[in-house]
Amino acid sequence: MNRAASPSQPAASATSSEFAAYGALVTTAIVWGGSVVAQKYSLGSFSAVEVSVIRGLGALAILIPLWWWQEGGNVTFSARDFAIFFALGLAVLGNHLLTLFGLRYIGAGAAGVIIGASPAIQAFLSSVLIRDVPFRLVWGGCAVSFAGVFLVVGLKGEGSSGESPWLGATLVLLAQVSWALYSIGGRRTMERFSPLTVNWTTLGLSLLPQIPLLWTDQKVAITGVASVPVADWLVISYLIVFATALGQQAWLYGVQGIGPARAGVFVNLIPVSALVLSALLLAEQIGLTEVAGIVLVLLGVWLVNRQSARVSAS
Repeated sequence: MNRAASPSQPAASATSSEFAAYGALVTTAIVWGGSVVAQKYSLGSFSAVEVSVIRGLGALAILIPLWWWQEGGNVTFSARDFAIFFALGLAVLGNHLLTLFGLRYIGAGAAGVIIGASPAIQAFLSSVLIRDVPFRLVWGGCAVSFAGVFLVVGLKGEGSSGESPWLGATLVLLAQVSWALYSIGGRRTMERFSPLTVNWTTLGLSLLPQIPLLWTDQKVAITGVASVPVADWLVISYLIVFATALGQQAWLYGVQGIGPARAGVFVNLIPVSALVLSALLLAEQIGLTEVAGIVLVLLGVWLVNRQSARVSAS
């Protein structure tokens, strides 16, 4: 009796673990979609560099104690490791600042659609730089995703409202290129270091070049901290705690639970949540252009994932 019952226990445990992983991934995708809206909102009181620096410092205040508690300070770094982390940190810097500067010129909903093309951008760069997937297999899906981005920005959909949608879209696209380079470059690094180690070190090093930039891009430093409404501080807290510190760890937990291939599908929820939340919280309009654009973006990502899965299976 005991021997017959024991096989079912691991199965139940695995089901519970997978359920928790799915929950973590869904929550993180929605939180990251909300972070696009939060970043757009925060630019009312803060400059782009101020948001990035405050967000980074706040996240480090959470991540470093968590890292010390989990890994006990036993990790050692060589000069070469620091050089690699600094290069990855520059990619983090590019992703954060380019997104924020892009949001000055484009709506959060349209930016969310562009961010939804991130898996296609990463697949495209991977096929070109490290050739893990043949370019001939992914170019079609990438083209469909980019067509969705062009549809939203090129036809000036309701959600692309802003001073200069094309400039904003270009900056947000370049931010996704930076993130793709970070993901590609971090693969081998995470074979030697934990994701938490890579997370806080690259985030910390990304802040170093930004400190001098604070003198060139100021808003709250001029108007004073007292001028910032409580709601804006709550938005910044959301970016620090949920979008930057805990969101990354929840994502890694989900990837560990169900694997990177299945976890990647949940990235598709980010543009959907960004578009919906931008309408609810920022009163941005969602038109047929945005809906058609997001369908094309997600279709392209699906095609890329489908072809990549075939290569992995063979």
